[in-house]
Amino acid sequence: QVQLAESGGGLVQAGGSLRLSCAASGRTFSSYAVGWFRQAPGKEREFVVGIRERFTYYADSVKGRFTISRDNAKNTVYLQMNSLKPEDTAVYYCAAGPGGIRYNIQGDYGYWGQGTQVTVSA
Repeated sequence: QVQLAESGGGLVQAGGSLRLSCAASGRTFSSYAVGWFRQAPGKEREFVVGIRERFTYYADSVKGRFTISRDNAKNTVYLQMNSLKPEDTAVYYCAAGPGGIRYNIQGDYGYWGQGTQVTVSA
């Protein structure tokens, strides 16, 4: 079992930055694929970014602004978010699954955190 806990959300003005963390406990998850998804009010949850082995994948809406990284020694994955826009406002979730999963398919991930709110004001 893997337990995930997100942190780092908050309120920021447009153009600002936030760094989200996804800390894993229960077992080492260095070999797991990890994804960040988000759900805005009234919308379905959507893929944001994923990391699988040394490969990273980004939704078009965040390319060039968001960066995912992982620190296996700390069992933590980070999401650096720069140049934030009001449309980035959402609850952000991290998820983990076996390394061979499809990085952008929610159903492939077996473990989910509780989410952290990110609000970007205009």
